[in-house]
Amino acid sequence: MVTALVIAAPASGSGKTTVATGLMGALRRRGTAVSGAKVGPDYIDPGYHALATGRPARNLDPVLVGEQRIGPLAAHGAAGAEITVVEGVMGLFDGRCGTGGFGSTGFGSTGHVATLLGAPVLLVVDVRGQGRSLAALLHGFRSFDPGVRIAGVLLNRTGSQRHEQVCREACAEVGLPVLGALRRDEALAVPSRHLGLVTAAEHAAAAVTVQSWADAVTAQVDLDAVVALAGNAPVVLLGHSIGGMISLTYCKLFPESVGPRVSGLVLVHTTPTNPVRTTKNAGLYTALQKPVI
Repeated sequence: MVTALVIAAPASGSGKTTVATGLMGALRRRGTAVSGAKVGPDYIDPGYHALATGRPARNLDPVLVGEQRIGPLAAHGAAGAEITVVEGVMGLFDGRCGTGGFGSTGFGSTGHVATLLGAPVLLVVDVRGQGRSLAALLHGFRSFDPGVRIAGVLLNRTGSQRHEQVCREACAEVGLPVLGALRRDEALAVPSRHLGLVTAAEHAAAAVTVQSWADAVTAQVDLDAVVALAGNAPVVLLGHSIGGMISLTYCKLFPESVGPRVSGLVLVHTTPTNPVRTTKNAGLYTALQKPVI
């Protein structure tokens, strides 16, 4: 079985990427084989996951691939790993567009994917400017959809030891364990733009940033409790292998767009200026995606 934990938050900007990627790096340092995954089609965060885990990350998007493929994709991406850390998207219950606009339905949301995987949720909450009100927020999120199992809380951007204690007491009021508390530290931030963070490929100090996230998590999060919290997701049997080639010139490319992890596709690194001759049975994917601008 594949051990999995979903990292979610009440809203974007709460610190999901910092916590999820930091967890991946911290667990890897302990000698744990970790795989990373991202809910939705985001191509940016998986780049940071790969730096932290040393292996390609997986996108889990039921809108693109259907509900039935989420378990197999997660299981295949986690082959050889002991735990999969899944980073959510937006707020826990924000899914695809409906009549109310973007995020107005739950389909494709982090909560939806967590339910499909049967995995528990660790809720990352930016606690700046709040104390006991945190209990009301957690009560609302926990009761909104009983099918989504919020199993623990990680406090982000605490201002002081006293502030952290007040927030821990708020979590205790609603019966949720606190697995860690990250102190407010602007040095952990990464430049962002309209589609999210700057990509790892464009961020010159990306590796250093990922290591700093892992440092923070190692020092301030109970990693044993995180591992104990993880649940189990389905397993899928793999099919036959084929060959293939891919260009790394552009980074707006998903593993799922060529199905390499699911189909056993072997990727050959190439660029438009340095083509590689394919073998007899190789599949070919033309990686002429839009350039990063």
